Amino acid sequence: MSVGLVIVSHSTQLAAGVVELAEQMAPDVVLIPAGGMDDGGIGTSLEKVMSALGEADTGAGAVVLTDLGSAVMTAEAALEFMGSPELVRLADAPLVEGAVAAAVAAQSGASLEVVLKAAETALAAPAISAVPAPAAAEGPASSAAVADTAVTAVLRLINPMGLHARPAGALAGALGAMDVDIEINGVDGQSVMMLMTLGAAQGTELNVSATGPDAQRAVELVRTQVEAGFGEI
Repeated sequence: MSVGLVIVSHSTQLAAGVVELAEQMAPDVVLIPAGGMDDGGIGTSLEKVMSALGEADTGAGAVVLTDLGSAVMTAEAALEFMGSPELVRLADAPLVEGAVAAAVAAQSGASLEVVLKAAETALAAPAISAVPAPAAAEGPASSAAVADTAVTAVLRLINPMGLHARPAGALAGALGAMDVDIEINGVDGQSVMMLMTLGAAQGTELNVSATGPDAQRAVELVRTQVEAGFGEI
């Protein structure tokens, strides 16, 4: 049982298209489009949204994503009519990127709050933290400690399309279920959107670095997927 998603748009086709895209990376997640008016015209339908909410929440809750301002108002009205269900969250997130990120998180079995956060931080730039220079006497020891705890690998993409949406989603989803901090070419390996920003084509080297209890397992997962061409060769 995973968190479901409701896609609210003024356009029937747009809502269906976002669902189609997200389904490629989250085949086990319930994604329900609620686009357009009841007669198929441009606009939003309170009845459609309420129906979609009922379908999407199969017990783990649901996250709602919207396109334009009035779609937010329709979604809020639907929640109010339904008594503001505790297991439904309205995301303040970009529709497409948020839906993809949320779907990947839901596919990994993440909780409602984690799926919501994935949607709302889909386009967030990774934090850049300043690393102070260690004291001269502590430098070598500190470096050795980092080397001992980090698991690393350098891998080369062999599949023809590289790290495109489907493998990025599968990788981020699997890594998201692990207790690990992992970077791939300097971006968060648990974020499908960050992985896709790499634009990593066939032949690109991936520098993987992981720390945490599942570091070894996470790096081996990336290695296995890359060396298998993500099942595309």
